[in-house]
Amino acid sequence: MPRTSERGGPLTRRKISDVATRMFLDRGFDEVTVAQVAKEAGVSSVTVFKHFPRKEDLLFDRVEDAVAILRSAVRDRGAGVPVLTSLRDVAFRLVDERHALSGIKEGSIPFYRTVAGSPVLIARLREIAAELVQALRDALDADPEFSADAALFAALVIAGYSTILTATAQQVIAEGSPDPVVEDHRRRLGRLFDALQDGLEHS
Repeated sequence: MPRTSERGGPLTRRKISDVATRMFLDRGFDEVTVAQVAKEAGVSSVTVFKHFPRKEDLLFDRVEDAVAILRSAVRDRGAGVPVLTSLRDVAFRLVDERHALSGIKEGSIPFYRTVAGSPVLIARLREIAAELVQALRDALDADPEFSADAALFAALVIAGYSTILTATAQQVIAEGSPDPVVEDHRRRLGRLFDALQDGLEHS
């Protein structure tokens, strides 16, 4: 019979991710194996890979959330609301909530240091960015009201947001807390969306 801890789908996934994140932050990503995570979480390695096809995704477990947020910003925006306005609103809402995807979540410094110390994780971040570009592009292609170049629009939005997150992470580490960085982060977000708006209007 399967162990009780291997049942439950989302609950098992959350437990595995939480255990893996704690181990990675304590010891370093490259120093922890999937087998060690599985043992600590009380599941099999097969179960770990069922929920997380890559070791890196044990730490980057918010990709599905990010994709859902992008799709919702396009699909669920109000009538007559431009996509860029919807994305801007979502970005600032994440900041207000101190969401994990905002870049200014409390307690994020160990996460940032772990990522910065692993070339494998940095490489995976680049792949994730490409996946998000594709997800946003697909959502835009499916929207009959969007008439701009979906591929270019998606690439610019994701590249700009990724650049801001990287700068914010560096500032958070330097300051020792997200709190002193929040307003500067908001200003950078505002400049990003202003620049995108200006570029679209003159394209």
